[in-house]
Parts: sequence; C-alpha cells; structure tokens
Amino acid sequence: MSSLAAERELSRSDPSFGGSLAYLLMNLPMGVLAFALLMSFFWLGVGTVIIWVGVPILALVILSVRGAARMERARVYALLDRYIDLPYLPLPDAGQSVRWKARLKDTSTWRDLSYFFLLFPLGIVEFVLVTAFWSTSLGLAGLPIYYRFLPGGEYRFPAWEVPWFTVDSTVSALPWAALGVLCIALSVALTKALAGMHARLATALLGPTHAQRSRLEESWGEVSTMSTVNG
Repeated sequence: MSSLAAERELSRSDPSFGGSLAYLLMNLPMGVLAFALLMSFFWLGVGTVIIWVGVPILALVILSVRGAARMERARVYALLDRYIDLPYLPLPDAGQSVRWKARLKDTSTWRDLSYFFLLFPLGIVEFVLVTAFWSTSLGLAGLPIYYRFLPGGEYRFPAWEVPWFTVDSTVSALPWAALGVLCIALSVALTKALAGMHARLATALLGPTHAQRSRLEESWGEVSTMSTVNG
C-alpha cells in the first residue's frame, strides 16, 4: 500500500449519511446501464469473434470496463470516503499484442467486470431496502400533518375498505409519529450500513489483492532503482 493510501486508510471514518444515501440511490440506474451495455457488447463481441469483428468490440469492452472502474473508485471515495488503490500492473514496454495479453492476464480486469455485473442485482436490493424503509419512516412521522388532507380527513391502514386502525385526529396520530421517528433512526443506520458493506465489496473487487499489492510494490521499487541509476 502506498503511503498516501495507508494514511487515508488509517484516517477513514464511517461514510456520511448524505453520501451513503446518494451512493445507494445511484447504484440502481448505474447498475442497469452497466449491465445492459456489458451484456450487449460482450455477447456481441463473443458472437462475432469468429469473423474477427468481435475482436475490436471485446477490446473496447475491456478498455471501457477499466475506465468505468476508475470512475467507480472515484465515486466511492467522493461519497463514501473510502480510497481504493489502483490494482493494475504496469504494462510491459513492448508491442500492442504483448500489452493486450498483459491486460487479459491481469485478474483485475476480470474483477472489474465482475463488479459491474454484480452492481445491477445489488442496486435493486439496495434501492428497494432504502426506499421501503424511508417511505415507511417518513410516512409515519408525517402522519399528524397530512392525515387531514386524505379522503374523509382520516388515514386507514392497510386499506380504506379494511381498516386495521384509523387515524382521524392529531392525538391518535402521535404514537405512529413516534414510531416513525424511531424508524427514521433505524433507516439512517441501515443506509450507512448498506453503504459500508458496498464499499467493502468495491474495495475487495476493485482494489488490489495482497499478491497484486506485493507485485506493485516490487515494480515501484524497480522504477525507483532505475530512476536513481539514470539520475
């Protein structure tokens, strides 16, 4: 780990509530977009690779995935305050065929691809949990205010025809509002916990493994040695 990454890792705190909420709500549309594009171009490339048309398409997919992974690391750091080191080994100073073989052999490329395939189902689960908890919490907390504007000036749960309980006054709404305040506190904790778990997953898939980190440090040492010799 670089000294800068180590310093950030040690000083890292839990993700903020605002950043966590924004990050989780963004995951679903980004997951849908990533999944649709990856599935379309990846299988188009695989299906046409036999006539060589698929080769540049798959190359574009690989470059796009690595570029998108860089943007995702920046988004994780900006919203969740979690710094993720780049895992990519330096490309060899050789021809394009050798450099492309190095990209394909680099497990980070395939872990980036796995992350964006997982972002879609994870985004669905996170979006459903966040919206369900927050809509319930805010609905209960605001019940003393808006019940009078509903049809008949009362709120019936779960349906108008089958009321398990009825709220038709401020006094009758207060216990449910208190429950809503408690649910808001739970929703805040849930939001931060989900964001923290997603940040750990992003670190595991988009960051370097222990073996990769060792190889990166070795390559940095070689570069420093060559710079010293040339200097």
